[in-house]
Amino acid sequence: MRIREYTPNDIEALRRMHAAQGFGYALPDLESPMFISKLVLEEEDFEDGGQNIARTGREENEKSSGRELGGGEVAGRDSPPERSSVPLAQPQMSGAKPSRVIMAVLQRLTAETYLLHDPDAGTPRQRWQNFLALHDAALRDAAARGLDDAQAFLPPQIARSFGRRLARLGWMRDPWPCFSRYVR
Repeated sequence: MRIREYTPNDIEALRRMHAAQGFGYALPDLESPMFISKLVLEEEDFEDGGQNIARTGREENEKSSGRELGGGEVAGRDSPPERSSVPLAQPQMSGAKPSRVIMAVLQRLTAETYLLHDPDAGTPRQRWQNFLALHDAALRDAAARGLDDAQAFLPPQIARSFGRRLARLGWMRDPWPCFSRYVR
């Protein structure tokens, strides 16, 4: 097993895996700058008659901008990892056994949206009008910054009532359960 950064040479393997999963969403554009982390896992000792074979040795290092780390961690493209003391793994030698990409984790930026307001400022109608103006400005600002989407996690006590209002503004209740994890 080897974990490394994605390279454009991996796209066909990722397309096949995506199609095989059959989840019904389009494979995202991996060239988007919103993808800030793209890691692939290769299975070694794979024999397939020469198809799906990863580049090895110097050829891979010349064509790939990604670097492999020991312990399954990957260094950034322009600088070494700041928080890791794991040394860079040695590149595979040109006689290494073939391998193929069997898994990938792709991390894309999205915006978590918070609304803060003074519940005593104005009438409910004025607060709604103020919200509409701020909502439209926030959408334009997010688009100008290159974001593709935004998320709003509503407290349970307002999810139904405020969720209906958001739906009228084009927000959708996500059918996919959300899981969160702190990374620091």
